[in-house]
Amino acid sequence: MTKLKIKSGDTVRLIAGDHKGQEGKVKTILRDKNKAIVEGVNMVSKHEKPSASNPQGGIVKKEAPIHLSNLSLIDKKGDSTRVGYRMEDGKKVRFSKKSNEVI
Repeated sequence: MTKLKIKSGDTVRLIAGDHKGQEGKVKTILRDKNKAIVEGVNMVSKHEKPSASNPQGGIVKKEAPIHLSNLSLIDKKGDSTRVGYRMEDGKKVRFSKKSNEVI
């Protein structure tokens, strides 16, 4: 399994696909599939049967997973950047390769 450089809560920008250019916050990471669910991006319509939680059922909009290779982390300045790791004060920290600042 590869080291994931994007974590839950990070702000990301889509760099490929139908939703290219959209930005959002990562809700969850699906490690086994190398995918992430981003708030408000890659919305799909899904039919749901009536249930106790949704008694009427019908068509529901929800976020679909996006492959991590199609996401780029956004640093504090609002630029897309790559992520690196380094040791600072005996701790491993992530940093932006573009601005060299700790994320």
